[in-house]
Amino acid sequence: MNIDKIDEKILSILQKNGRISNVELARQIKMSPPPTLERVKKLERSGIIQGYVALADPSKLGLTCFTFVEVTLVRHGREGVERFMNAITKLDEVMECHHITGGADFLLKVASHDIPDYENFVLHKLTALPEVQHLKTMVVLSTLKHETRLPGRTSGESGNLV
Repeated sequence: MNIDKIDEKILSILQKNGRISNVELARQIKMSPPPTLERVKKLERSGIIQGYVALADPSKLGLTCFTFVEVTLVRHGREGVERFMNAITKLDEVMECHHITGGADFLLKVASHDIPDYENFVLHKLTALPEVQHLKTMVVLSTLKHETRLPGRTSGESGNLV
C-alpha cells in the first residue's frame, strides 16, 4: 500500500493518541469524517496499523529494573535457534527480543521489579534454557528517551511522522 502525507499525518496522530475520535482526527487533518475513517480502515486492513495499545507506567506497576541482556547460544543451528526463539516468546519478563549480529546472538529487553527479581529470572528461567551459553547484562540506570512512535518517510525536525 502506498501511503501519502495525509496517511502519515493520520499515523502520527494515532501513535500519539490511539483513542482520538474520528471527528477530532478528521478535524486535525482537515478532512471530513467519512474519508478519514476510510483511510484509517485502509491502514488497518493493510497491516500498517497493527493494533492499538494502552501504554502503562512501569513504575506504578512496580517494574523499576530494566536490563538489556546479550545472549549467546551454545549452537547456531536452525533447530537450536528456533527452540530459543520459541521459548523466549513465552517469558513475560522479556519485553523485546532481537536476533542480532556481533558478539552475541540475541539482545533482550527485560523488565523486573528489582535486582533480586531479575536475578531470579536469570537463574530460574533464562539460564534454564538449554540453548543459552553466555549472558551479558547491562542495567538501565535511567532512560533519557523512550519513544513509541515510528519516524515517517517525510519526517521533520523531530524525526516523527508529520
